[in-house]
Amino acid sequence: MARKFLYVVAALIVLTIAAAFAYRLFGNQLLRWSTVPSESFQTQAATRAEEYRDSKMWLARPDLPGNPALWVPTGYTPGQAGRGAAVFFIHPTSYISKAHWNAPLDDPETNGRAELFLRGQASAFNGSGDIWAPRYRQATFGAFLTSMADAERALDLAYRDVDAAFTAFLAQVDPNRPLILAGHSQGALHLSRLLTDRVAKDASLKRRIVAAYVVGWPISITADLPAMGLPACAKPDQTGCILSWQSFGEPADPSLILGVFDQTNGYTGAPRKDTAMLCTNPLTGTPGGEAPATANLGTLYPSPDLKTAAIVSGKVPAKCEGRGILTIGEGPSVGPYVLPGNNYHVYDYSLFWANVRADAERRLKAFR
Repeated sequence: MARKFLYVVAALIVLTIAAAFAYRLFGNQLLRWSTVPSESFQTQAATRAEEYRDSKMWLARPDLPGNPALWVPTGYTPGQAGRGAAVFFIHPTSYISKAHWNAPLDDPETNGRAELFLRGQASAFNGSGDIWAPRYRQATFGAFLTSMADAERALDLAYRDVDAAFTAFLAQVDPNRPLILAGHSQGALHLSRLLTDRVAKDASLKRRIVAAYVVGWPISITADLPAMGLPACAKPDQTGCILSWQSFGEPADPSLILGVFDQTNGYTGAPRKDTAMLCTNPLTGTPGGEAPATANLGTLYPSPDLKTAAIVSGKVPAKCEGRGILTIGEGPSVGPYVLPGNNYHVYDYSLFWANVRADAERRLKAFR
């Protein structure tokens, strides 16, 4: 069974009462200490787009046996292969080791965790088209908890892999086929760069985008969005637009995210400090606002071994608050991986799985 994602070191630390008390006081600092690599960044050769013609470079693609992105809970079925959109999905961080700044492509534990994320996240899109999800030399989890220059180098290396995979993806799908772009966490960061570097500069590519789901990564409405090529989705059936949210239980403490966010400049070059973040309410498909739990079509509740999950409707509300975080009330018992600050980051998709699925299908229908 895959080791616990993100929270494993903190979970070991809090086995005693004294450690639990220390964690409540110093949780963010403990995460940094336990996850940031001590080695220097190791320069590596770029991955060429041609290498992504090999199915072994993908965690999910239409011709891949045992495709984890085709998983669905009871009551749902994947769409017909070759129909609908082509979906490019960038998985979140599944490499938690501090041994290296970037994950080896062949690390079995890292790939196993990534496949879990495809089942719980990318699967929401399998009713709308064929899912392609590349392997990439992702930056380790600790790269997001430090301002060290090596962290930026690690993220740049990971992005170059994603960019090469995207080039290969476009070359292998029908040039007239609509596209859905999606990612989570680190994957959403790389997707935001793809939108800025590729989609915003290519009118023909932009016209093919049904929607871009940049989930679990902050987007400044003023410092980022104007450079990303697509507007925020203003209506539930709008196409060619961006959705984004970050989930927190109440009371919410987003200081770990905002502390880093406010120290950086956006894609426009303007500072992100004190700017509002894009918050799409996944229960309505529109920016801002509040929706009751009754609007939630289905949340994934995973089994203890994470091999499957049950879908349960009407349990989780959603409300955009403050500078743009999505609050979900007290927060459901969907697993032990809630991060400091009552951050339900790991569950950004699974909390609203059925609504995300319906959202993609609705926008694809409108696109056609």
